[in-house]
Amino acid sequence: MMNVPLNIATMLERAERFFPKKQVISRMKNGLVRHTYQEIGERTRKLASALRTLGVNTGDRVGTFAWNHHRHLEAYFAIPGIGAVLHTINIRLSPQHIAYIINHANDRVLLIDDDLLPIIERVQDEINVEAFIIMTDDPMLPETTLAPVYHYEELLQQAEPISFVKDLDEHHPAGMCYTSATTGNPKGVLYSHRGIVLHSMALGLADSAALSESDVALPVVPMFHANAWGLPFAAVWFGTTLVMPGAAFTPKILAELMEQEKVTLAAGVPTVWLGLLNELEKGLYDLRSVTRILCGGSAAPKGMIRAFEEKYGIPFVHAYGMTETSPLVVLSRLKSYQQHVSNEEKLDIRAKQGFLVPGVEMKVIGKDGEVAWDGTEMGELCLRGPWIADEYYNDERSKDAFRDGWLYTGDVVTVDEEGFIKIVDRTKDVIKSGGEWISSVDLENALMAHEAVFEAAVVAVPHPQWQERPIACVVVKEGKSVTKEELYDFLRPQFAKWWLPDEIVFMNEIPKTSVGKFLKMKLREQLRDYFTNVQ
Repeated sequence: MMNVPLNIATMLERAERFFPKKQVISRMKNGLVRHTYQEIGERTRKLASALRTLGVNTGDRVGTFAWNHHRHLEAYFAIPGIGAVLHTINIRLSPQHIAYIINHANDRVLLIDDDLLPIIERVQDEINVEAFIIMTDDPMLPETTLAPVYHYEELLQQAEPISFVKDLDEHHPAGMCYTSATTGNPKGVLYSHRGIVLHSMALGLADSAALSESDVALPVVPMFHANAWGLPFAAVWFGTTLVMPGAAFTPKILAELMEQEKVTLAAGVPTVWLGLLNELEKGLYDLRSVTRILCGGSAAPKGMIRAFEEKYGIPFVHAYGMTETSPLVVLSRLKSYQQHVSNEEKLDIRAKQGFLVPGVEMKVIGKDGEVAWDGTEMGELCLRGPWIADEYYNDERSKDAFRDGWLYTGDVVTVDEEGFIKIVDRTKDVIKSGGEWISSVDLENALMAHEAVFEAAVVAVPHPQWQERPIACVVVKEGKSVTKEELYDFLRPQFAKWWLPDEIVFMNEIPKTSVGKFLKMKLREQLRDYFTNVQ
């Protein structure tokens, strides 16, 4: 067989050649902006040329600090297209962590959205960056204390398009993301050209995300988080129409975009889809074009899946992955013979994260070795495959997560007889009560199935007799009401008595991480203060 390296540049070239009329639609501050893939290709080659002029060479890191839009997409291909490394920076991290990862990655150039300038200005004295490129719709550069600064569109106007580097080793680094750490500094993950291409191919498999040319994809998941789950790379390669939601979108804006652009596939975390559900209950939207919603980042409540599928007729696909896994590794798709089970049984299956996509291997390790596939025994999920990281970038914590050729995910799961994985908890969040494990995720999903509950998070608190006990924190839906005893009555038929939370605390909001997951460390601190004040 020919030894042809897998290369990101060929993905954009395919879109230019075969899908030049297909569009990338970006929501910008002055409205929707439309570019064809032919135009995106030309602009991307000009950006590549401009970066070369600024001294960016093979292997150099170029950071992006931006929302989901066409300019960010151009950077996705221009940077690895010249052999440099695309470093997408999470704009929601603390200033301390932002400065850390810019320095740790050794970013030479930063591309920054104009509305995000104040965040970088705040840390400019702590970072070593040689040039700043401002992405703006305005003809003039905004005032800034950063230097030297360049106008993105002016750079493109002055540049001559260049050819991409095609003779790179496919194992050469192409992209870089950092985990959103809840403790310690974020950990860096390098993605190779080979890994990104193979991961993109997996997104197009019929039993995976089934992304194709006929789709209109809306990546709500940020492009600064795990490469927007790889959707921008795959969509360009397949000629998929892309709809980019831009900055500061709301559930109403998402609903309108999905209706207007006839979106077929949308991807985001559960908090996004909870917000959209609330919006759908307020207004009349025609979302018949949507053939699937991808949901990952944390477990989706069964009640939310039921509402999308039964009330609005929108298929809901549970997915699982991590920054370390590029991220797609597991999707919940019914097998052919499972199509004939009852609706309730189908819902039970869909509520699980699913089974492995082709190309990835797993094992689940419990306290006595590999667990039985019985849907009950719990253990830590371990993964390996061609788009799974094998270490953290320049980080001694690699030895904790990568052992014997496997990634130890830190996620506690069960596996049923069909191979469907169900995330039970994080190893650090599972509640250890009297020598037994209680799944905070199961309790959370049960609570969020109640019609009056908007969000629920369950955490462990120390207990003198049982080691740890669960406490539930609940946010009630706007316009609804529910009592603590009503929630206990709702839970009792579903769980053993010793699983029930010792306390249910009503809150206005639950603290979240930069990517929308419940921030349980912060929640534990709040509960400590809460119980201290109550006492």
